[in-house]
Amino acid sequence: MRKTIIIGTGPAGLTAAIYLARANLEPLVIEGWQPGGQLTTTTEVENFPGFPEGILGSELMSNMRKQAQRFGAEFKTGSVSSIDFSKRPYTLQVEGIGELQAESVIISTGASAKYLGIPGEQDNIGRGVSTCATCDGFFFRGKKILVVGGGDSAMEEAGFLTRFASEVTLVHRREELRASKIMQDRARANEKISWSLNVTPLEMVPGEVGLKGMLVRDNVTGEEKLLEADGVFVAIGHTPNTGFLGGQITTDEQGYIVVEPGTARTNIPGVFACGDVQDKNYRQAITAAGSGCMAALDCERFLEELSHDAVHA
Repeated sequence: MRKTIIIGTGPAGLTAAIYLARANLEPLVIEGWQPGGQLTTTTEVENFPGFPEGILGSELMSNMRKQAQRFGAEFKTGSVSSIDFSKRPYTLQVEGIGELQAESVIISTGASAKYLGIPGEQDNIGRGVSTCATCDGFFFRGKKILVVGGGDSAMEEAGFLTRFASEVTLVHRREELRASKIMQDRARANEKISWSLNVTPLEMVPGEVGLKGMLVRDNVTGEEKLLEADGVFVAIGHTPNTGFLGGQITTDEQGYIVVEPGTARTNIPGVFACGDVQDKNYRQAITAAGSGCMAALDCERFLEELSHDAVHA
């Protein structure tokens, strides 16, 4: 029996672990088979406060983990396959560990960027291929960039990247875009943005150093051509990692956990959510860490009330 279990080890989960460990609540942190969250796929993090020279994403996560351990957080490696929220203590089935029980649970399982699934894509993440303009745009100052996608997020990423890039080309499989009219109009009015529509991405092509570009097929003529670029930003959305919850927690139509405004509380007492699993707007390390702090403080209050009620029962 645990007072609290934290699922996930990105900046949100690790910040929650630091706060709860310092409060002597001895949290157990379940880290998945690829611990550290999306930051471990980012080479350099330059926008996390306190690191004027920047820091490697993997190093930042390693430091947070050590900090949580120093205060008494325990870590176990496994994958949560299901949770029973019908009665407390809550029961977790964890592959690689077995059955666990907890009075409270913090869900910080993040969201996974959707990828194109083409050759060369995964090999070049951090070497020219990215899914986060605000994380990596700065590294492409004066460079040529492709943005793949046709929704609002692709229009937004393209607009943001024009602050750094010499040229941004929006690449989409169809002639029509899914983006709202206002976002399309804004992108079309930006003279730094050009368009390559009705083409299918085939392969990321590496150069001698970094990326050479992306091979595409024209859907009308069938012709294949190389769109030369120093960077390719894939902006086709994210999928929140909530499948293991079995529909017990209230989510929005995209699967993001709904929390009570201004808190980390979900629809189930003693269950809290933080980080990208409940945030589809900001998706930054610093906002994830902040929401992890909120989840820990909300969880601490919940456990205090629980013990108070038990004493006075």
